[in-house]
Parts: sequence; C-alpha cells; structure tokens
Amino acid sequence: MFQKGGIKINKTAQQWIPIESFDKEGYIKLKNGKIIKIIKVEPINYNLKSELEKKSILNSYKIFLKTCNFNIQILIQSNKQDLSSHIKQIEKNIHKKENEKIKELGKNYIDYIKNLNSSKKSSSKNFYLIISNKLKNVDSYNKEITTADLKEKYFKIKECLSRCGNTVIEINNKKEIIDIYNSFYNARKYLRS
Repeated sequence: MFQKGGIKINKTAQQWIPIESFDKEGYIKLKNGKIIKIIKVEPINYNLKSELEKKSILNSYKIFLKTCNFNIQILIQSNKQDLSSHIKQIEKNIHKKENEKIKELGKNYIDYIKNLNSSKKSSSKNFYLIISNKLKNVDSYNKEITTADLKEKYFKIKECLSRCGNTVIEINNKKEIIDIYNSFYNARKYLRS
C-alpha cells in the first residue's frame, strides 16, 4: 500500500515486482527498460591453493576487472545446509561397526554436525553476477542486438573467471530464474530451511 495525493492505493504483488517478462534463453526484461542476464559462479577454495596458484588467480582476477568494463551486480546467497541425509548415512555406517571406539567417534561427529547445523554455521553460498543492457527505446525492443551484447559480456566474464579456476554457468531456465528471484525476496525463509 502506498499513498498518492492523500489517497491510499493497494498494489498487487505483480505491480511491485520489477520483471516484465522472461524469454526461453534466460533474458529478463524489466519494467524500467533494462534487459538482464543472471550468471552463476561456482567458486574455488582460494585458501587451499599454493602461493604460486594464489598469485596466478589474483593476476587472472585483475584481468577480469580490467576486461569487463561494464556494470556487473554481484549477489551472494547463503543457504542453510540440510545435513539430515549425511547424518543418516553416518548412523547407518556406525551400526555396522563392531569397534566401540569407532562407534563413539561416529556419535561425537554426528553431535558436532548437529551442533554446527543448529547454530547456522553450516551454510553454502551461491554467487551470482547480473549483467544488463538499458534499452534505448523501451517500446521497440530489438532482441537480437540486446541479447548479442549480453552474450558477449557473458563470454568475457566466463573466459576471465574460468582462468581463475571458477566454473561459470549461464542461467537460462525460467524455473531456475524464478527460484533465484524468490530466494532473494524470501531470504528469511531460505535461511531457516
């Protein structure tokens, strides 16, 4: 609900959401005239790399920052991990063991995992990059020109971040885009589950 000229006006959820439409290649047209593309980045564990590898990764990242001279929005999403199947598998393996010390170690490990999970320290992170193009004329949307530019940006990002060791995935499935969108709008729900 918002006020306009002293009159309270109720808005529907569809009116609040900035998305106008999706297409089957994963391009999202916003109501403000932008076309956006979501890219998922699966990171590497930098801390496990040797000093030489770290230097190489940093140099590749510098190239990424210099090469990608366009606006990029970075989104990081934390999700609480569901460790129940992992715990069940450990419990099943513990029952097969005859050595009491191994059973005790297994039970202690399960308690440790449950403690981590309950204190919300066992979470995974998803990393997304959003690239966009502003349409010059919102009424005449030239899809070929707009998407070609976004595709070129995507390939620059993929090439540069792949040199760092990251996996770069183009999100082009409508359901996956909606799930990502919902996860950011319903962040509290996704952090609790």
